[in-house]
Amino acid sequence: MGKSPFLEYNECMKKFLAILLCKILRIIGKLVGKGSSLPGKYALKVDPDILSKVKLPEYVIAVTGSNGKTSTVEMIEKMLSDAGYSVAYNKEGSNQIEGVTTFLLENCDLSGKFLKDIVLIESDERYARHTFRHFHPSHYIFTNLYRDQLTRNGHPEWIFDILKDSIYDDSILILNADDPLVSSFGKDHPNKVYTFGIDELPEDTKENVSRYNDGLYCPVCGEKMVYDYIHFNHVGSYRCTHCGFQRGEPDYRITSVDLSEGKLVLDGKYTVDLALKSLYNAYNILSCYAIGRLMGIEGEKIVHSLNHYILKNGRVVEFRIGDKKGTFLTSKHENSISYGQSLRVAANDPGDVTVYIMVDAISRKYFTSETSWLWDIDFELLQSRNIQKIVIGGRYVYDVAERLSYAGIDFSKVSLHEDIQEAIDDLKENAAGHIYAITCFSDQDKLLNRVEVLS
Repeated sequence: MGKSPFLEYNECMKKFLAILLCKILRIIGKLVGKGSSLPGKYALKVDPDILSKVKLPEYVIAVTGSNGKTSTVEMIEKMLSDAGYSVAYNKEGSNQIEGVTTFLLENCDLSGKFLKDIVLIESDERYARHTFRHFHPSHYIFTNLYRDQLTRNGHPEWIFDILKDSIYDDSILILNADDPLVSSFGKDHPNKVYTFGIDELPEDTKENVSRYNDGLYCPVCGEKMVYDYIHFNHVGSYRCTHCGFQRGEPDYRITSVDLSEGKLVLDGKYTVDLALKSLYNAYNILSCYAIGRLMGIEGEKIVHSLNHYILKNGRVVEFRIGDKKGTFLTSKHENSISYGQSLRVAANDPGDVTVYIMVDAISRKYFTSETSWLWDIDFELLQSRNIQKIVIGGRYVYDVAERLSYAGIDFSKVSLHEDIQEAIDDLKENAAGHIYAITCFSDQDKLLNRVEVLS
């Protein structure tokens, strides 16, 4: 038997009221400069099943992973919009279920019909299983799985188990072939699986040279894996000699990278300029290219969009202190690979540089004074000859200094300042060459509010 007319009417009214309330709270929130999650929170209280009642378009593209979600989503939105699609995405970065609810309902009419051609979702890796219980992505992109926010996320293998619960048979998966945890999501998936990866590069190593090795054991059988080459940390070409799990030939590839020139080549024929000269950024570009090709967009048009994409999320900011210029690189505290990639950008600069590291508040979302994650970061990169000076600032200055002492850093180059303004003054007076400032969202304004922002 179907629902009674009364129950149907009740469900329709709950849906209507949830959408209406969300829209009203969203308008109020914009007026006061807040409200990307709160409207969705209250909409879910009115109708806990509201997300399953929204009429979504054919294409629902979701992006999740430890790193690169926001930048990847921004690039995809640029590419799809340039191709003529109307796209809605959670541009404020609220990627848990409440924030996703807010942005979906904001882009619906009062009947629950989504008003754009494509839904594009940045989804927090821990909350994707809750969001996608109500609806399933048509295309589901996994960027990577790295150590991240120990207090919240524990180990990547725990997040792997959580993310498995967000994958449904009707979703097409787009996976990072070079990350063994991510690529194993495609094993036995009944729907289509596409992969993206980077070919072997001259700078690759045969052995893991990072502080830890999360790719040592096969995610399928638990036996030891071997690597033919490693791009960084556990990312590269791997194979298990026990069960046969291995990196397959990617469907979409970066065939060459020149970080010094800031260029990469896609599928051997499309050249893209790198806004940020790191492999970390290259993977974001590659995942965008993969979904673009799957959507039928020509390679030349994708490259045009990528080459005209401007970083909008504040992750890379050019600034000036006095007569000295610098680049601010947002690097997630508690995420060693994010930090390591930023250190590589500084170490690979052909000119003289100064590196400023600030750890004053570990997280903006919760308090912790836990700093063991510093020991996972490849601070040995600061031994690079081009790095002339290292300034450390913030509450945890001595925790960072202790870690650097074990990294073999020449402390004649290092200055320590618990007071952030003193650290900024030191940079203004004594920085040599270009400044690379590396810190997290929680601390970024403590730098950017004290310098002249150029972009």
